[in-house]
Amino acid sequence: MYSDVGKKRVPWLVPVLAAAAVLLALILSMGRHAGRDISQEGAAAIREAVRRSALQCYAVEGVYPPDLAYLEDNYGLQVNTEDYYVTYEAFSSNLPPTVRVSHK
Repeated sequence: MYSDVGKKRVPWLVPVLAAAAVLLALILSMGRHAGRDISQEGAAAIREAVRRSALQCYAVEGVYPPDLAYLEDNYGLQVNTEDYYVTYEAFSSNLPPTVRVSHK
């Protein structure tokens, strides 16, 4: 008598569990992609802020700043170095620096 009840429940239980597993996998995947997009947007915002600050320095002083610390000290730039790597390469005082930002 009990074996008949169990057999009747198994056919609908397996597809329900499979659908739940697929749904969970989709939700987790979407969360990872959303986090990656936010990280990329944050990196782009930092890169743009550094470029704007460097351009402001050039407009005021006539030269691009030698390093990122100069912008932080003299132009109020604040960079989230806990979450992002920022590379600032100044080749010449009359050429814009190369700025690279990536998420840690």
